[in-house]
Amino acid sequence: MIKIVIDTKGSDKGPSTIIRGASLALQKYPELSVLLVGDELLIKTECQVLGMPMDRVEILDAPGEITNYDSPADAIFHKTESSMLKGLSTLAERDDLFGLVTAGNTGVLLTGAMRYLSGKERVRPALAAVLPAANGGFTCLVDTGATIDCTPQMLHHFARLGSEFMRETYAIESPKIGLLSNGAESSKGNKLVKETFPILEADESLNFVGNIEGSNALSGDCDVLVCDGFAGNQVMKVTEGTATRIITDIMKYAHRTESDEVKKLAFHLMGVYDIGSLGGGNILGIAKPVIKARGNAGETAIVSIAGMFVNMASNKAMFDIEKNKI
Repeated sequence: MIKIVIDTKGSDKGPSTIIRGASLALQKYPELSVLLVGDELLIKTECQVLGMPMDRVEILDAPGEITNYDSPADAIFHKTESSMLKGLSTLAERDDLFGLVTAGNTGVLLTGAMRYLSGKERVRPALAAVLPAANGGFTCLVDTGATIDCTPQMLHHFARLGSEFMRETYAIESPKIGLLSNGAESSKGNKLVKETFPILEADESLNFVGNIEGSNALSGDCDVLVCDGFAGNQVMKVTEGTATRIITDIMKYAHRTESDEVKKLAFHLMGVYDIGSLGGGNILGIAKPVIKARGNAGETAIVSIAGMFVNMASNKAMFDIEKNKI
């Protein structure tokens, strides 16, 4: 069994939506069990209404809650009974727990992940998003907002983290690493990109394929696209905004023309480019998997994230077996 922690608080849609998502995830993945963190009475009531298999559900009472207005420093020391921080500390303490998902405050989550799940070196975690690529696969975009101002050494670290993540999550033996730039040539880019390029090129453990322009960010030319948090956040939001605009226009056209084929196309695109349903941001560089769902995460997002955890656990086991053989 794979057991994950689900923070039922923090979502704009309320705890009931997150619990329904957990219920659907349990139905879809028989190898999954969950630890639901939040208001115990509410969780028990929802579980009974949904008819959830209680032999695969554990409940951890956490009366406190992190809001979007809490500062990371204050929350870490004064809101230890919140569902997010109690979930993180429990994840760190228990060997039977694989990972955690929350839709709560990103800043508090990153700080909490560093406190409870970082090693002695206290390396700053990166926030990565997995986006659909044109070749039918996925591209890991890292960083997407955890660190706005980066050094070349940080981008090198992001490349290593992203490469390891794609190996363990999607079983890609040698993930292709790209560096976001304004041109494909090695001479292009700002000071950060130009200084990072030779560092990535010299690292023989990385399958570095060079600079990737924004227009090819999701072409499938690379499995991991490395950039600073400001650029990565813009790539993610512009991609989603553009996709939403195009799909909306197609839906309007389908409604005017009453074309079933156009409607089918629109629904297909909605499924491919529904960034929210793909899961959330993966915090890389910590001891156990932690995924930040969007603030408006619904049931579908929780099911998708549960699937990501199942894939991670399966592929991690596979790699561990291979390492043991060596």
